[in-house]
Amino acid sequence: MIEVDGVTKYYGPVAAIRDVSFRVEKGEIIGFLGPNGAGKTTTMKILTCFHPPTFGKAKVAGFDVVEDSLEVRKRVGYLPETVPLYTDQTVRSYLNFIAEVRSLDRSQRKRRVGEVMEECGLEEVGDKLIGKLSKGYRQRVGIAQALIHKPEVLILDEPTIGLDPRQIIEIRHLIRSLAGERTVIVSTHILPEVSMVCNRALIINQGRIVAADTPENLTARLQKGMRIHIQVRDSDHREVQRVLESTEGVRSVHVDREISQGVHRYVVESSDKTDIRGRLARKVVERGWDLLELHSVEMSLEDIFLQLVTEEPVETGTVS
Repeated sequence: MIEVDGVTKYYGPVAAIRDVSFRVEKGEIIGFLGPNGAGKTTTMKILTCFHPPTFGKAKVAGFDVVEDSLEVRKRVGYLPETVPLYTDQTVRSYLNFIAEVRSLDRSQRKRRVGEVMEECGLEEVGDKLIGKLSKGYRQRVGIAQALIHKPEVLILDEPTIGLDPRQIIEIRHLIRSLAGERTVIVSTHILPEVSMVCNRALIINQGRIVAADTPENLTARLQKGMRIHIQVRDSDHREVQRVLESTEGVRSVHVDREISQGVHRYVVESSDKTDIRGRLARKVVERGWDLLELHSVEMSLEDIFLQLVTEEPVETGTVS
């Protein structure tokens, strides 16, 4: 559905992105992650035909973003970070206007406006002025305008920024409901959003793609050893730390925090992927301490992101 092959974009002498390549299949929801200035917005502007690439090729639904830009625009819905709304219009009149701009004929407009209002949960505010709506409802209107022409590809830039927790949950639910028929790219700085909404993470740093995979697969590739949380009731947490550090296969131990008086949680890193939980449990029990909790934890998406954008680029497999 989306093919990006060796795309580079220069602004004057500065390369915003370099040799960017990735594929997104039909029906996928991809989280597009990267620090500020990494190249996310530049990539999205190329896919939405705002700017041409300097080198390389990009296709959407089989159409080249340079040679067939009008065909690409027909197939892409775009929600920029600042939603393009006319606050003195009602929701219904605004969506009718967008439908007209998108060249829907008169017989289609009323039906299609009704469909996207239902899809985005806007029926009860259809006759309200956009300027009177909450931030959450304005985001819904922004998504509705991106959907009005039934695009095959939907590109959303920071769709939940500035929303309260309830509104965030509602917008995430809406985005998940769009999968299957449409391909969705969600650019976001909110890392949990990718785990909750997206099938894969696409991570860009310093203008280059450094990873494209599921968080689970990235964890398997990047996590060098086991990470274990262990909670112990003790009289001297320094002694517990020393004993845990002396266990075979342990690379490092640090006190995460004091849970309550005399109860501490420790984070233990193993030197490889060997399961050392049994060894740790025996050490604690042999010392007569109370073992309250012991379990392994996977790297979080935040851990993965920080490792990829703060170290030298690592090989993370085929980007597809």
